[in-house]
Amino acid sequence: MAQSGHPNLTKFLGMCGAASRRRAEVLVRTGHVTVDGRVTTDPAFRVAEGAHVAVDGVPAVLPHRFRYVMLNKPRGYVCSNSDAHADRLAVELIEGFDGCFLRSAGRLDKESEGLIVFSDDGAYLERVAHPRHLVTKLYEVAVSRPLSDAELAAMRTGIVDDGELLRVLEVAQKAPGVLLIKLNEGKKREIRRLCARVGAPVSRLRRIALGGLTLGDLAPGKYRELTEEEVARSLRADPAAEI
Repeated sequence: MAQSGHPNLTKFLGMCGAASRRRAEVLVRTGHVTVDGRVTTDPAFRVAEGAHVAVDGVPAVLPHRFRYVMLNKPRGYVCSNSDAHADRLAVELIEGFDGCFLRSAGRLDKESEGLIVFSDDGAYLERVAHPRHLVTKLYEVAVSRPLSDAELAAMRTGIVDDGELLRVLEVAQKAPGVLLIKLNEGKKREIRRLCARVGAPVSRLRRIALGGLTLGDLAPGKYRELTEEEVARSLRADPAAEI
């Protein structure tokens, strides 16, 4: 019998960076995971030291050390590790991390730009991406025209779009038609949908801060590995770049 100190199967997959905890549970229950060559469908199964775990035949291995990378994503790249319909994947811009299964913490849509972090640390990715951890994201958004105070207030209090309530934590107009928007829960294309609802479509959307981590002067398409201090800063609830 496995000792109680051994991680369960879903936690193990997250530690390997193979999937988020939620996704790992689905993979286990649907028979995609093997332990020592046998399909194991119990997410609570304890993984003994030295066990060979695989997802669809691909080994899930605990890394010697987790890696954390910040990328300035250019427009036109998709934040996915595999998408048959995508010409260009953001992760393909990152080189020199052979053996690391890097995944992004959340996504920027294809036409959006800016700061996005990648890691093989599943627990870190979940903390950055899940709204319950309150890690805020700051965006610089160019729209088709200046917004009135009433329109900015409406974005704060909330606007219903397609039956879903959308709202920002904070919004300010730093220049006519240029907004700073803070979110901690990014619903699908939320900023674009909000701006469209007030009649000011987005022409450019760029994430400039994540938690206490800022994009700085990192050029589009470039990336760098984060220091331990920067990893900690990226998990702060309030961004360093305030509105």
